[in-house]
Amino acid sequence: MPKSTLTSKGQVTVPKVIRDRFDLKEGDQLEFAVEETGRIVLRPYRHGDGVTGVLRDYAPEKPVSIEAMREAVRRRAASKAGRTDR
Repeated sequence: MPKSTLTSKGQVTVPKVIRDRFDLKEGDQLEFAVEETGRIVLRPYRHGDGVTGVLRDYAPEKPVSIEAMREAVRRRAASKAGRTDR
């Protein structure tokens, strides 16, 4: 298991095997979590992770109008109700 030593300034060096495994580069951010057991978890912080980036890959290339959104919802509701779109 890789190890690191805490410096007098509170800094640690992330071992190379860990940096390579997680493709960490200079300037990358890391986040710390403390579990109820007292265990410290360190993980890469990626912008867009979590809820804020969940739908990014599904977003259309161009903005969609409100009218187009309403029409899409109407068509989907009609489809789920077993009606055909006219």
